[in-house]
This record gives sequence, C-alpha cells and structure tokens, in this order.
Amino acid sequence: MSNEAPARSILSGTASGLVIASSEALSFWGGVNPATGSVIDVHHPLHGTCLTGSILMMPSSRGSCTGSGVLLDLVLTGRAPAALVFSDAEDVLTLGALIASELFGKPLPVLRLAPEAYEALSRAKSARITDTTIEADGLVLPVSPPATSELELTEADRAMLDGRDGVAVQQAMRIIVAMAAQQGARGLVDVTQAHIDGCIYASPANLTFAEKMAEMGARVRVPTTMNAISVDRANWQAQRIPHDFGDPAARLADAYVRMGCKPTFTCSPYLLDSAPGKGEAIAWAESNAVIFANTVLGARTAKHPDFLDLCIAVTGRAPLSGVYLDIHRKARRVIDVELPAAVDDAFWPLIGYLAGKAAPDRIPLLRGLAAAKPSRDDLKALCAAFGTTSAAPMLHIEGVTPEAEGAAAADADRVAITRADMRAAWKTLNAGPEEVELVAIGSPHASLDECRDLAEVLAGRGRKADVAVIVTAGNQVISDARADGTLARLEACGVQVLPDLCWCSISEPLFPTRTRAVMTNSGKYAHYGPGLSGRAVRFGNLADCVTAALTGHAPERMPDWLS
Repeated sequence: MSNEAPARSILSGTASGLVIASSEALSFWGGVNPATGSVIDVHHPLHGTCLTGSILMMPSSRGSCTGSGVLLDLVLTGRAPAALVFSDAEDVLTLGALIASELFGKPLPVLRLAPEAYEALSRAKSARITDTTIEADGLVLPVSPPATSELELTEADRAMLDGRDGVAVQQAMRIIVAMAAQQGARGLVDVTQAHIDGCIYASPANLTFAEKMAEMGARVRVPTTMNAISVDRANWQAQRIPHDFGDPAARLADAYVRMGCKPTFTCSPYLLDSAPGKGEAIAWAESNAVIFANTVLGARTAKHPDFLDLCIAVTGRAPLSGVYLDIHRKARRVIDVELPAAVDDAFWPLIGYLAGKAAPDRIPLLRGLAAAKPSRDDLKALCAAFGTTSAAPMLHIEGVTPEAEGAAAADADRVAITRADMRAAWKTLNAGPEEVELVAIGSPHASLDECRDLAEVLAGRGRKADVAVIVTAGNQVISDARADGTLARLEACGVQVLPDLCWCSISEPLFPTRTRAVMTNSGKYAHYGPGLSGRAVRFGNLADCVTAALTGHAPERMPDWLS
C-alpha cells in the first residue's frame, strides 16, 4: 500500500458498526461458527465474541483456506461483519467477499490501513465507512480507491475474459484478474495442477458456489485433485449421518467431480503419486498442503482461498504474485530453536505451532533442528501445526528443506523458541481431563508409515473397549494399507479407518457422541478440535495416544525431553 494513503479500499462498499479489533489474526474456518457469527477458536482473544455487523479489524487472516467459504455463508445469511479492515495483505477473506459481490450481488467492504491509521481506528468504539472516508469518534480518514494493476494478459487470457470459452471460464477469469489486481500482480502464471479445498462442506455457501459454477459449464483444464470432504461418500447413510448434512455434503463433492476433479478426497495430496516437484508452479488450496508443497517439496503455490482454487483450475492461470516469485520466498524472521535431547514425534507439531506464533505474518527460517533429522511425517506434522498459527504459506528449516540455504533476507530479524516456550505451549494444548473416550489420528491424513507404526504398537495388546480409535486417511493410502496387510492389522485391534473425510470435518454420530475428551498427536487438531467438536482435546505423541487407547487415560505429564 502506498505510504501516502492511510486507508486503501480493497473492495468498495459502505458500512457502519461497532469496532471489534484484535492484534491476532483469526481463521474463519474452525474459528468462527457460520450459524451464529461467533468466534469459537478457544485459543483466540475474541473467543465468544459475535462478529455480526461489526467493523472487524485484525492484521490479516490465518489458517484454513476454507475461511473464504465461511465468510461467504455469513454474508449470504446476514451474519457477517459489516466490514473487514486489515493492516497487512490478506487473500482468504477478501476472496470470500469478492465472490459475494461478483456472483451474488452482496458487497462487503474490505480495507487495508497504514499502521498509524490502523492503530487510531482500533481505539474507536464505532465507525462509519464510505467509498471515500472512514469516520470514527471524531477521526476522519480519507480512503483511496481500489488499486488498479496493469496486468500483462496474453491473447488467450483476454479471450477467456471476453467469453470465448464460455460463461464459467469468463467468470473465473474475472475473479482471477480482480484478485491479481488487489495483490499487485503484473501478470498471470501457468500452473501444472490444482488441489481443491472448497469441496469441504463448511457451509451451504460452498455448495451454492460449486453448483452454480457446474451449471454454468465449468470444467477443469489441468489435473485437479480434491481435498478431504465432509462425509464418507459411499457410506454416510449407513453411518446414520443426518440427511440434511450428508446430502448437501455429498452433492458438493459430486459437483466438483462433474467439473472434472479427481475424487482423491485427501488433505495430504503430497502423499499422492501426482505430487509436484521442485520449482513446479501449481495451484493448491488447504493450508497444510500449501505449506508442505512450498516448504518440503520446493514447489510453488500461493495459499489460494476456496473458490479461487476452482477458478484457477478451470483457466490454468494464477496471479503471478507472492511465493510464485523468488523475492517473496525469503525468510523475514530467523527463529533459533533450542533443541532438547532425544525428542519424539510430538516435538515437531509443537515446534510448528510455536513457529507460527513466532512468525504469524512472515516466512521464517528455523535454525537448530537439523541434528534431530526429521522424517517426512515429522515435517508433515510441523507444517500442519504451523498453518494453524501463521498466515505464511511456507517456512524454511536450515539443513533440512530444499530452499533453506541462503533463505534469510538481509533485513530478517531474529527470535528464539526456548524450552520454556515449549513447556507453556504443551500446557496450552493439554487443558483437557485425563480420562478420554476417543483417540484421533490423521490430521492431516495419515501416511502409510503412520498407519504401520500404529498397527505395530497396538498389535497383541488388550485395548479398553469403550475408547474409540479412529484414523482418517486418503484412499490411496488405505488401498496400499489393505494390500500390505496393515489395514487388517489395524481393524483387528479395533481401529476404525475412515476414507474421504478428515478430523476437521467429522460430524456426529460418526464422531462418537459420548465423547467428552479426545486424545490426538496432531498439533493442528489440538488447536482446532475444541472449537469444532465442542470437546476438550489432549495432545501428545503416538505412544501417548496408544496409552489412551489401552487405558482410557492420558496422564498429565511433560514429555521426557521437556522434563
């Protein structure tokens, strides 16, 4: 944003309401209840606050790409904030507001303020926003119009924009161009593949959008995989999922399949044979997948919001901005991690969670971890947890990830994660009771190695019958586990392995209704689980999860490496 403009309109409109300001970013998916407009993230300072009709101020959004769908639903049902005001660049909620205006004629103003103006407005009790000014408790801020970007479009881009390939492609290109302009992009980039996050039934708005695009004739033109959905597509009726949820959730998946997407139904697309290579420009949504792709695979993708993922898939073009460009892949913060001796698998999601808190708005470089030799699954857990607390689309780990050498920008600052920080975070993620009724594995979807490890440690051990153990995994992993006997071993131990859906989308009664507390080894689910399920969640390593499965107890203790 120009230094001359204290306030910049990103999406125009008028609004008035009480000012609700937070210094901490918020994920609307998993953080806001679309049925009430209230914050349900128990770890967020605004927990319990209703955002409906407010002038909501925060630095940016964070977390799930599905936040755009939650915001769209809030707009369509009249439960949304009256306006969104950010201090940093933001794409996920901005895209939801753009879709509300473009496809449904319901504008929601989005603004970005310079630091001094943002600080002044955050102290106001109420505000009135027009296309040209913000008025708040005697404060008057001039608002500059939305930025325009001279996009260098190819002949094929212009032809799509002019309707050559049909109305669905034309609408998709309009949305891409609008997002590219607000991002300051100068052009678009070809992508080789896409991954759809909007197939999760986060709200009725996801279905409304998908069916509208399908009816308009949308078809993907690059290979496109699909995220986990919200039901076991083949078995939801036998599982007694309520029809008013199961039917639209299945219809949503079907709409994307009709548009040519592959029914992979996994939130871990990097485990598929189609995973991209280093330097490959792709268009993935789903926060953990985006972070893993950029960080571990060395591929290139922005954290595309729901809806934009489909628009890119049907055009094959994405805004050439953000981490598609070398300059934006630099680390602006170096984090020195105090590495305890003999860490276990719980260390990695804990560090991801803390790294996100330490770098909520920028790409970090983590130092001090190489000696622990993280496995691919360790990095999967770290990236997923990082995405719950940071808006950044990637990170670097010195001596581990492919672009870490020379990744620190010249002006990068420096912070540390200490053992004291780890102890405090461990306590934060372990606020639940010792007695647990459910063990949750597979957020993100479990790998074949994770399934094998669980089968090995459970084999031949008596398990407490009234503790459910559920693993969520992608269909390819389940097929491989069936072929090598792992699935049979898990099922012999009473473990339920579910395809298609993920922990962040499981609903009752598939989520056992008698559950009061959950044990998980996922930093991501430890963060989101309390708000999504309404249950207390305990966090630990795989051995802790097995102990809970065998005894029904998750003892309150620090791991040995923190004791």
